Amino acid sequence: MTFAALQPLADRAALFAALRQDALTDAVDGLGEHRWDADMDAGTLTFSSAVDPTRTIVTRPHLIATIAPGPRSMLWAWAHPQGDPQGVAAQLRDYGTQYGLEELAQAEVSFPAETGDDLETWIANAAHQIGTIAVEITGRSPYYSAPIGGGTRAVFLLDAPIAQTTVAEAVTKAPRLLSSLDLSDARSSVWDAARLAGWNMEWTDEAFTGATISDSSGSATFRFDEQARITGIEGSLGG
Repeated sequence: MTFAALQPLADRAALFAALRQDALTDAVDGLGEHRWDADMDAGTLTFSSAVDPTRTIVTRPHLIATIAPGPRSMLWAWAHPQGDPQGVAAQLRDYGTQYGLEELAQAEVSFPAETGDDLETWIANAAHQIGTIAVEITGRSPYYSAPIGGGTRAVFLLDAPIAQTTVAEAVTKAPRLLSSLDLSDARSSVWDAARLAGWNMEWTDEAFTGATISDSSGSATFRFDEQARITGIEGSLGG
């Protein structure tokens, strides 16, 4: 378990975040073997092809948090004097203050007592949790978890040249992505994906046994069982 009090936020945004991370992965993999470089003075995080350095994906990063094994703690970017110039990370602080989530509202958060000794794995998992939460609260995506030395990871939200996720893309990718997601409430995750992506969505009935999402790429209906698990997806794509 990472930060338990924050997990419901990550669960709600899990499907949408997975779609956006997959889009980032597709774009970066298109470069082949690649590297990333951050230029904080220029305000860029760039992915570059190792074979042809002129092939790049240039993004604008917004630091959200750093997670460090030394102090066994996470430090929010809004607590750095120069770590949150656009106020993006401060949105998480404000959300935490509004809804009484101390882990978002306090500057530094200690690792849970049950973290264990495999800090590398725990920090990597925590970085993905924090990235997903940042997507949920700010509406920005995708995020990027970057190793910055000494076992520390930095979590960024990226303004990246990646097209918005369509319903057609979501339906095509959903079976593969859902197989690796442990959604505590898939119905809420579908609703939240529609909200964050800007799709139209309607419940099929008052019992919320289905949700129909649509945009210019087509429409699809997600079916749910009594435990809010997805039992099927059916739709008409192509406009």
